[in-house]
Amino acid sequence: MSEFEAGTAIDGRYRVLHRLGAGGMADVYLAQDEQLDREVALKLLHRRFAEDPGFVERFRREAQAAASLQHPNVVSVFDRGAFDGTYYIAMEYLQGRTLKRLIRDDAPLETSRAIDLTIQMLKAARFAHRRGVIHRDLKPHNVIVDDNDHVKVTDFGIARAGASDMTETGSIMGTAQYLSPEQAQGHAVSAPSDLYSVGIVLYEMLTGRVPFDGESPVSIALKHVSEAPVPPSQFNPEIPSALEQVVLWALNKQPADRPADADEFILALEQVREALAAPAGEVTASMRAISAGGSLIPAAEFPHTSIMQPADALSAYGGVTRPSVNGDRLDRYDDEDRPSRQSSPIWPWIAGLLLLLLIGGGVAAFVLTRPKKAIVPSVVYLKLPVAQAQIQNRGFTVYVIPENSKYPSGEVIGQNPLGHSRAKQGSTVTLTVSQGPGTTTVPTVQGLDETAAKAQLKQNGLTLARVVRQSSGTAPQGQVIGTAPAAGASVGKGQGVVLYVSSGLAMPSVVGDTLGDAQNALTQFTNAGNQIKITYQTTTTAQADTVINQAPGQGQSVARNGVITLTVAKVPDTVKVPRVVGETPSAALSTLSGLGLNVDTLYKTTHNPSMVGLVVQQLPTSLSIVKKGTVISIWVGQPPSGSNGGGGSSGIGAPTTATTNPSSGTTTTSNPPPATTTAATTTT
Repeated sequence: MSEFEAGTAIDGRYRVLHRLGAGGMADVYLAQDEQLDREVALKLLHRRFAEDPGFVERFRREAQAAASLQHPNVVSVFDRGAFDGTYYIAMEYLQGRTLKRLIRDDAPLETSRAIDLTIQMLKAARFAHRRGVIHRDLKPHNVIVDDNDHVKVTDFGIARAGASDMTETGSIMGTAQYLSPEQAQGHAVSAPSDLYSVGIVLYEMLTGRVPFDGESPVSIALKHVSEAPVPPSQFNPEIPSALEQVVLWALNKQPADRPADADEFILALEQVREALAAPAGEVTASMRAISAGGSLIPAAEFPHTSIMQPADALSAYGGVTRPSVNGDRLDRYDDEDRPSRQSSPIWPWIAGLLLLLLIGGGVAAFVLTRPKKAIVPSVVYLKLPVAQAQIQNRGFTVYVIPENSKYPSGEVIGQNPLGHSRAKQGSTVTLTVSQGPGTTTVPTVQGLDETAAKAQLKQNGLTLARVVRQSSGTAPQGQVIGTAPAAGASVGKGQGVVLYVSSGLAMPSVVGDTLGDAQNALTQFTNAGNQIKITYQTTTTAQADTVINQAPGQGQSVARNGVITLTVAKVPDTVKVPRVVGETPSAALSTLSGLGLNVDTLYKTTHNPSMVGLVVQQLPTSLSIVKKGTVISIWVGQPPSGSNGGGGSSGIGAPTTATTNPSSGTTTTSNPPPATTTAATTTT
């Protein structure tokens, strides 16, 4: 099946975030349920399975059955459907690591930890088996373990491989190591098949390796069918012999030789755990013995007892110890010590008969009057009111011991006697009931770095839910700026806390500020180790020495010891000559000198009366690009000579030349040479 890209909407509801992993039968994605606003794990079947009508029908029935499994150790199934030519299942998304990853990281596990994880797997299997659901693919890859070692099993009733799958390349690769012999042979599966797989997982937790491995699924399957497992103590001598017996019991080739059900498996493991915790000299034995051939020989159930020495046993049961000579016990009496053969009186026989009658009557009375026994129901993980009702309905009384734990408040987390054992009716069943993890206070971690904040949460009995990075206006990169729940809140121990960590100081906007003002506004950044880099850009649209651009931009975060670049306006060395034609000489002078240009004022005759006294011409012309300090010549309009009558006159208002230097502010004016007038004489 092709991979779905992030953002794909599956069935119009589940928005794919990213791919979590892939298996031989399906790909798994993290998706957002847009209807219920929650994250889910979305499993999409490979197309080769989706094209098999028989498989699809099994998938439909078994997904529906799996959805009905609501148990603390079973991953919840929310929804199922079809999309893009295949089928999907929406499941509870769990944060944690697979048991396979835990084994790779930590194996071999401590005995008590391996037992605890296995019991939780078995409770999940027991819950499913009682509802007619067989897992068929129990393996550490399908078990999620959180930071508190709480187990959840996935894919109940979904992963199913028949005999025909054995010849299909890759169809059971990665699963063959955990197949039961009957699965490997293509026979029908049952609850003991799952228990065999659990035994394989327990073996792997204790040794760091599976008992059967090979180059191909077929070779591994043949080993399951024909080879006896190597005792796990050969790989890990620390494994107690009693626990090894339980492991090998679960790995018997014939289903009938394994634990009858998950309860029997759990009971054996709990007794091993009790034996490990018991004082020296006490043993607990309630499992079957193992024959030399690797199969189990049915044996009697042994009660909790103490080992007695032979001499102690004789004396305890009224036996007589024979005398000894030089340490050798006598096997016969000497002739002189043997009593003579004489007829015995009859009264001892009468007394014995009466004693037998009395004992027989007592036994009969005990049998008739002894308390009846009943099976104690298993109520672990049930809510207290439900557990009390079930126990009282069987004729027992209930005694409750509250205890703080990681489990929800009001949930039964232990019972004595154990479930499915027999006890006298009317006797007391002690229930250990969770009061929740207890409460603690969210510590104040604002201002700490991320590592110190995580350590503080752990010290307060809290876990880290996730880290959210945000830019901040005050906190440098890596500094905690808040938590959810907030500091001081009272929460349950073990609860996850979200840390909000600064991804860097958020940049303010300094565009338009003078360079000095901008540097003052960025003082907190320079104090945090950041550097300010200044570049200049020539422009005619902004005042000199003002910021015209910044990087990072407004609102963006600045990494610790990062660089902030400010682009500052620079006045250009050249200017564009403006048009001053039509202006008065004083206005033109002001405009041009304001741009750093020199002005040379000249005069010119104009025949346009409206332009007299105004600038009628300029050089260089307008829109020309010139350097500052360039002299711009302007010509002021003069009326034509002799316009008032008469000839030969030099004219009114003889022209002058005025040159203005804007840098010095001085104007030099000179009179032009007198005009030459030529008089024509007319003779009549």
